[in-house]
Amino acid sequence: MTDHPEATILPFNGKSPVIHPSAFIAPGCRIIGDVEIGPDVSIWYNCVIRADVNFIHIGARTNIQDGTVVHCDSPGDDINGRPSEGWPTIIGEDVLIGHMAMIHGCVLKDRAFIGLGSIIMSGCTVESDAMLAAGALLSPGKTIPHRQLWAGRPAKYMRDLSDEVLIDMREGVEHYVHNGKAHKGAVKAAFAAD
Repeated sequence: MTDHPEATILPFNGKSPVIHPSAFIAPGCRIIGDVEIGPDVSIWYNCVIRADVNFIHIGARTNIQDGTVVHCDSPGDDINGRPSEGWPTIIGEDVLIGHMAMIHGCVLKDRAFIGLGSIIMSGCTVESDAMLAAGALLSPGKTIPHRQLWAGRPAKYMRDLSDEVLIDMREGVEHYVHNGKAHKGAVKAAFAAD
């Protein structure tokens, strides 16, 4: 039995995913190419993390919830016709990403919060302790500054985040670390019994 039963983990163009042994990769996930996943990360059921045209890094204790797609942007010409190295996707530590989010060629700094069903496009940055609301669309090249909440399609500034919200976000990270360990144990037990 592999460490990640029923997940698809594939090399692409000579690059293989590197996954820390403590990470939980749920059944149904597809992890492809130049992906690095740090300690105590949880990648939930049926996520796709595809680093075929650039790289994807995911920092410690981050969780990426069910059905989320994470991709990157390839090198080529930018919208002004200038050469571009493209946009990798760099996700920091202690990041919370809700169900069915679309994360594309962006930077999510430590402790960012990405609401369920939201979309982040190429060239975006969500700074530390910042939040993109559920269902929001962060259009290309936008930055959500530290401790701000943005919402809407396209997303715009709504308000600053309180200390209480930041405490809740940190508790959410801790919850997902523990829940990921519990699911990892349950999956291993279920597949060992087969």
